[in-house]
Amino acid sequence: MRAVKSVLVMAGSLKRANPDINEDAVLIRAMRDANVPKFLKDDLPLFAAIIQDLFPTVQIVDPDYSMLLKQIEKSIRKLGFQPHHAFMEKVIYLYETFNVRFGVMLVGPTGGGKTTCYEVLADVMTTLREEKHPD
Repeated sequence: MRAVKSVLVMAGSLKRANPDINEDAVLIRAMRDANVPKFLKDDLPLFAAIIQDLFPTVQIVDPDYSMLLKQIEKSIRKLGFQPHHAFMEKVIYLYETFNVRFGVMLVGPTGGGKTTCYEVLADVMTTLREEKHPD
């Protein structure tokens, strides 16, 4: 039930932020944003196929993370690492997860980048806040 509540809370906030977007699109985006960060790579095509089967006519516009991605790259370089697309995607997933959940647990193998991921996100959010970014 917590997963359903998370999706509904996110859908509500997305709809309030974008009142003219189709409700099906809002619901799909909320389901995607709330669940994709938790899925394994092999589960993503199955999830996408299920969404396509349930909502065959709805086109989903991906959120614009261009400003966030630029700052992620800057923060990664500032911390002495090389920006890698897959890692930057994980930072975005962590960002999306924090937007939905209060408690988050990062799991993975030793040396997998868990600490670096949240340190990069913390640096990104701090920097954007100090620069008075509107979001």
